[in-house]
Amino acid sequence: MGLRGFLTSAALVLSLAGVAFAQQSTQPAPSAPTGPPREYHQQFLVPGSPFHGVHGIAFNKDDQLFAGSVVGQTLYHVQVDSGEVDRVVEPPTGMADDIAFADDGTMAWTAFLMGKVYVKRPNGKVIEVANGLSGPNGIGFAKDGRLFVSEVFLGDALYEIDLKNVDKPDFKPFARKDLRLVAEKLGGLNGFEIRRDDGFLYGPLWFKGEAVKVNIETGAIEVVASGFTTPAAANIDPQNRDNLFVVDTGTGNVWSVSLTSKAKKLVATLKPGLDNLAFDSRGRLFVSSMTDNAIYLVDKQTGAARTIVAGKLAVPADIAVVSESGKETVHVADVFSYRTVDGSTGAVSDVLRVHGETHSYPIGISIGRRNVLLSSWFSGTVQKVDRKTGKLEATLGDFAQPADAVEGNDGTLYVAELGSGNLVKVSPDGKTRSILAKDLRAPVAVAQGPNNLVYVTEIAAGAVTQIDVASGARKVVTDGLSAPEGIDVGPDNRLYVAEVGQKRIVAIDPATGAKTVIASNLDIGLPTYPGGPPALVPTGVAVAKSGTIYVSSDVRNALYKLTPPSPEK
Repeated sequence: MGLRGFLTSAALVLSLAGVAFAQQSTQPAPSAPTGPPREYHQQFLVPGSPFHGVHGIAFNKDDQLFAGSVVGQTLYHVQVDSGEVDRVVEPPTGMADDIAFADDGTMAWTAFLMGKVYVKRPNGKVIEVANGLSGPNGIGFAKDGRLFVSEVFLGDALYEIDLKNVDKPDFKPFARKDLRLVAEKLGGLNGFEIRRDDGFLYGPLWFKGEAVKVNIETGAIEVVASGFTTPAAANIDPQNRDNLFVVDTGTGNVWSVSLTSKAKKLVATLKPGLDNLAFDSRGRLFVSSMTDNAIYLVDKQTGAARTIVAGKLAVPADIAVVSESGKETVHVADVFSYRTVDGSTGAVSDVLRVHGETHSYPIGISIGRRNVLLSSWFSGTVQKVDRKTGKLEATLGDFAQPADAVEGNDGTLYVAELGSGNLVKVSPDGKTRSILAKDLRAPVAVAQGPNNLVYVTEIAAGAVTQIDVASGARKVVTDGLSAPEGIDVGPDNRLYVAEVGQKRIVAIDPATGAKTVIASNLDIGLPTYPGGPPALVPTGVAVAKSGTIYVSSDVRNALYKLTPPSPEK
């Protein structure tokens, strides 16, 4: 899979922050009936989709297509004719980066973030066969039923897992140290296949740009082809066993390589962000895209691609909004991309695609005078994107899981570190850093207020904290919140917060801490996995000058548009 850190196996605390809100509160006339404020009208500006990033895909012996999602922690069955998607294995066990089938019908998959490997027997029994791996990724069966799994991004090795005793009542999952090490330091062996006739493993080396042949007995490696940008997966064409097909996530290209002549041929060009591929028994080629939540049927002769299933957004996390000339544009940290959405039409546009223009899996986003800031806790980076050009200007690294960041008017950055609980001050040139505030309890999002103030949501504390960036003075604005995530400051200086534990948006008076419910019963709060962070995909909130509120739905992979209620007469 191309989930490079995206969500590492133990901590997927995506940040969620930024919103820009501008509500005009409507006070009832003196003669109007009193009562609780009416909530905002809800609609989906961008519709949802079944996956939360789709990665490994594979066909079983009955030509049924299965797909896996790491963030969604679910295994799916996909009807290739209708595009219908059914859930087969639920979270968290269904977390699947890659999938493989044995000849007897056993299905195996890699739970990348949890460091586990599972199998599902033909009788339906699901068994955890290994744990403690560092980023289990590619997986495949040999003809004799032996199972092989690779580590990528968090590790770099190929192992064999012995399945002969896994059906016994006293079986316990293998630890990493108990597996047979086939090879290590390969260069990122990603989605692979073991050819039935010669018994060799064929797959891509992500970090070396190569497709290779691996002896599964000795670990010996032979380069089949090179010159790829970021090869993510490779499979043998069942109609021509000499052809190895390779998908390049960095370019969106699909290649075929002759195993005898080593000649490369460009088959198709899609968009960057491809993750895996699979052939059905008829030799039809299917390709997955984590960036577009999509599975495509690719014609091997013409290169034409037909969409089987797709989504407008992949995994929307933090959002921000810009209001210019009467037009509202929502900026989305979409985990596998940075996108914008037209606030009127819902049209979605790409700005940066992961592995095409960036490798940082954006989770937090905010908009300053000059730059858009993209934060990625997994890669430990904050990236500056020029607002005018959309080009990546700088990548600042070595943060302790940065969840969100904001840019002051003078270019100073304030970065909330999930890993340390610090709010870090970074000079405009990025060279000088200091700790502005310590001991924040799982800071998820940051918003700028007036008079040198910033506001931070602390999901573990259930609180919103105010920090004066000039003096370092801090105070708790309010606590008792249930999983606060995204936050913004409106033109009325009230705070607008996604209280994910209650599935609602609340407005908070920063002076008194008084709360007003703006919208409730929202599909937000994608569950985390055992050992994972409290906010798997933080919910973003953004409010425009018109008073319209935008909210990301990590459950539906959608974007809400909330409009103020009409004044009572």
